[in-house]
Order: sequence, then C-alpha cells, then structure tokens
Amino acid sequence: MGSKETAGRLKALSIISVVIILILIARLGYLQIYQGDFYKRQAEGNRIRIIPTMAPRGTMYDCHGNPVVINEPGFTVAILPLSKKISPQLIDKLSVLLKMDKKDIEAKIEKHSGFDPIRLKTDVGPEIWTIIEEQKEKYPGVVVEAQPVRDYIYKNIAAHAFGYVGEINDRELKLHKDQNYKLGDIIGKFGLEKVYDQYLRGVPGGEQVEVDASGKPVEILGKKDPVPGKDLHLTIDMPLQLAVEKAIDDQLKKIGAHAAAAVVMNPKTGAILAISSRPSFDPNKFARGISVKDWNAINNNEYHPMDNKAITGEYPPGSVFKIVTGTAALNEHKVTPDEKLFDSGVYWLVPKHNAGGEALGWIDFSQALAHSDNVYFYEMGHRLGIDTLGRYAKMFGLGQKTGIDLPYESSGLVASKEYKMKVYHQPWYLSETLDAAIGQGFDLVTPIQAAMVMSEIANGGTRYKPYLVDRITNPDGSLYKKFNPVALSHLDGVDPAIIKLIQKSLLEVTRIGTAASIFGGSFPINIAGKTGTAENPHGADHGWFVAYGPFEDPQIVVSVIVVNGGYGSQSAVPIGKQILEAAFHLTPEPPLIDLQKLNAIVDNNKIKSGVQVKQ
Repeated sequence: MGSKETAGRLKALSIISVVIILILIARLGYLQIYQGDFYKRQAEGNRIRIIPTMAPRGTMYDCHGNPVVINEPGFTVAILPLSKKISPQLIDKLSVLLKMDKKDIEAKIEKHSGFDPIRLKTDVGPEIWTIIEEQKEKYPGVVVEAQPVRDYIYKNIAAHAFGYVGEINDRELKLHKDQNYKLGDIIGKFGLEKVYDQYLRGVPGGEQVEVDASGKPVEILGKKDPVPGKDLHLTIDMPLQLAVEKAIDDQLKKIGAHAAAAVVMNPKTGAILAISSRPSFDPNKFARGISVKDWNAINNNEYHPMDNKAITGEYPPGSVFKIVTGTAALNEHKVTPDEKLFDSGVYWLVPKHNAGGEALGWIDFSQALAHSDNVYFYEMGHRLGIDTLGRYAKMFGLGQKTGIDLPYESSGLVASKEYKMKVYHQPWYLSETLDAAIGQGFDLVTPIQAAMVMSEIANGGTRYKPYLVDRITNPDGSLYKKFNPVALSHLDGVDPAIIKLIQKSLLEVTRIGTAASIFGGSFPINIAGKTGTAENPHGADHGWFVAYGPFEDPQIVVSVIVVNGGYGSQSAVPIGKQILEAAFHLTPEPPLIDLQKLNAIVDNNKIKSGVQVKQ
C-alpha cells in the first residue's frame, strides 16, 4: 500500500516539475521573442541618450527689413543624467570651471527629472568647452551643446518693445504644461519675445547619442534637425527709433531728469513706428543669464528700468486732457466757438489759478486751447459736470487698455463719483470736477493712450488698436500671418466740424501758443500739438507733449512725457520736435549697425545644434 502511495506521489511531482519547466520555457520564449525588442531597448537605454536640441528663435526685423533681434552661435554646458547619482566632486569641479554657486548647480539637478540634459550655463566661451573636451575623464557625463543665443544687437534701444528671453521657471512650466516646454528651455519673458513666443520658439530637434559607462558621449547614432522659429516683421522704424531714444537721452541729460517715455504712431492704422521708455536695460544680460550684480543694479534703480513707462506708466494727463474737455463742451453745446470768456487769471467760482498767474482777458475756444488757459477750461468743466466729462473720456478710449501687443499694459483711470466713493468713501465736490477738466485730480493716462487720443483727432475720429507686428513669416520667407489695422471705435455723435475746429486750434499751439517758442515760425512742416504740465504731489511736475503732422495729411503722431520734467513746453516739446524732424527726414538718419554683417549672421544662424562629439 505504501509503495503505491509513494509511486503516486512521485508521478505527481514529476508532472508538476514538467509543467513548471514548460512554463519557464514558455516564459523565456515569450520574453525573448515577443518582448525581446522592448528589453533590448531597455538595455540600450543604459548607453543611449536622446538629447533634445534647441531650435533657433525667429529673427525680428524692422519695417525696412533690417535685422534688430537675431541669434548667434553659442555653447551650453549640460550634464547627461546617468543611472548613478552625480558626485559632489563633479559638482565642485563644475562650480569652479563655470564660476557658478554650488547651490545653483545642485538646485538644477534636484529639479530635473527624466533623461533630458541638465543645462547648467549658457553662452560659455570656447575656453570652457575646450577644457571639457580635453579633460573628459574629469567631467563624466558633462557635454557641451551648440545652441543659438539671442542677440539684441542694439542693446538697450527698444528693449521694452523687443523684450528678452530666459530659462523657463517652475511657474511658467505649470502655466505652459500643455505646450511641450521642459526644464532648461528658453522662453520669452518680456515684450514681443513673450507675446509671440509660440511663433518665435520653433520646434526642437534631437540627437541619439551613445555614451560609455561614465557618461561620456562616444558616437551620434541619429539626428533630427530642429526647425527654426518664425520671423517677426515689425512696424518699428529703426532709424526713427534710434532718433527718438537719442532725443530723450539728450534732453534728460540737459535738464537733469531721469525718466521719460515716447510713442510714435501712424494715426491712420495704429502701427507703432517707435516706442521708448527711459531708463532702459540691456536684454542681452537676461538672455545670457543675468548676474546678481547686474540684477541688483536694475532692481534697485529708483527710476525702475524694467517698467515700460510708455504703456504701464499712469500719469495725470494735465492740459492734454483739454482736448477731451473741449470736444465735450463744443459737442454738448455748452459753449460756441465764438463765445468769449474773460480770464482774469483766477476762476470766478473757486479760487483756482492759471499756471504762472497769467491773465489772458477775453478769449474764445481756439485761443484758450492754443494757450492752454486753465480758467477757460475750469468753466467748461463746470458747465459739463463730471459725468459728461467721464462719458467723453471713455468715448475716446480712456480708462481701458489700448490692446497693444505688449504685456502688462495699464488701463489708466477716468475720474468719477463712483470711483471716489468706492476708494475713498467720500462725496464728490465741484473743485474736483474743475481739476478733472484740466487733466488733474483722479484722471490718469498712459503715453500710449495720449497718442491714441491725438490720433483720433488727427484722423477724424477713429480709434485704432496700436500694434507692433506687421506680419509673421516662415523660416523660408513665405508669409504665415498678416496683421491688418483694427478700428476699435469712432467718435460717433461728435460733429466733424468740431473735430476740424480742434485740429485748427491745435495747429495754433505750435504757431502762437505754448509750443511756439520751440517750433517758432520756421518749422517746414505744419504741426498740430498740445502741451501739458501734470502736477505731481510726490515731486516735480511731469511734462507732456502730443502732436501730429503734417497737419494737412497726418502721417505721424507723437506722444512724449518727461517724468518730473517740469513744464511740458520746456521739457517734452524739445524731444517732440527732434522726433518730428527725424520722422520727416529733416535731420540726418543715425547710422545702423553694419547691415551686411548682420544679414550674414542671420543667413547662417540656422546652426546645427547638438552635442560636440569627436567622430
């Protein structure tokens, strides 16, 4: 009985053993035949890395086709992430070689995930990559990538318009999580670089690189070239832009002021021909990795170089607002063009004075606007009331963003009873209406808004959306997208005869009015303008000047503010005059950077990016 049981058990064990062996054979066959390629790829992952290569960003050109923002070949030091932890000794060596803080290198390594290279420092010199190439055993896993580096060839000129680029941060990664950005990527941070980043950035390529056990690149197994970004063709006129910035710099130095902004616009389209904010900054410092010293110099500057004062600076409009007040008073029939009011130098109802205490006697509308008479416009404000003033200000587009294709634009402010009650919990007083009528008190405008108001008068009442990009082209030069002028609104309900009267009155500003001492009677182009002096409770007054010309067929609108510059007729008008002289080619054009050399760089900047590997 026992022997039969033993034989049965042995038989069962034999069957089980055979079954197990068959299962193992089957599993081995499955792994080798059906999953062989998968595990082969897994094994090769230990010696092959797919390294992305950055696409050259698109070039920016001015309206004449001159390159203004380009790329130049540069080199970036990176670490290939290996299976083993990056040694502290390697970090120490890289810290010394790259002159980087060890904590910064460790932070980049800690944030990194996946197999993409950990980019440590961009735009390193040839001496760095020569050392790494010649001493590979001392820098295991360290590679040098040939990558395009952004070059703002005019440095701080138009920096607030062009913007700058930098390495993407954690917040931006989360914000653009669906747009294939990765740690180490370059992204537009400011200006046009930021607004048009999706067009400028291009499509990254990649290289399949074989590395040895220490992570040193051995051979490039495959390569996909990156696709360069699209090019921006701007409305900016670079010779005019240079003239604008020189005019501002010269005047600031002459009068001892430190901040200003200017906008030059085509009143018939909204195209921005020049835009400047002072003080400025060099965007190349950001593109190449700004140092702590340079950042502190910018960040601690009390005049805020990073602020684009042309679109973010909000200032009382001063007498520039009298254009709005005058339009409202005439159109609402609160005054006729021929009615004369007596200016004794002091307003009859509230003790408010003219600037400098001057008294002009009996004056009509044109005389009052030409000489920027406060007493006259106090009376206009009294007759209109704050609600009607506010309604016309909004009709001109004030109190809202213009829609220019630059980031961080401010809305300005239109004075109203509702605003004062909401913010200060106080009722409205008549004196505040009088202040609003001459552009003081709560009213705030940006220089781009002041240009917009003057454009509406110049072109007969149409408000255009300001824009800086005329078209976008593909790398081969073919058209990708064209931007046409966009009319946002019209001064509907305003009698065209009233606009013509205001135009003629503004022409008198440069002939006999507040800007006549600068323009005199010899300026060869008929210019309509308006000066303004905005009271500033925190320091010296701000100086304004807005103008357009030629009077007969307006092509150019200029808006200038000199922060803490004092009277606009003395601080802003000289800048405006020089800008108009440059715009109408009455003075020699400033020289551009060697265009032949620049075009050669642009033609060759579709560089072959990638890891430097000796074949």
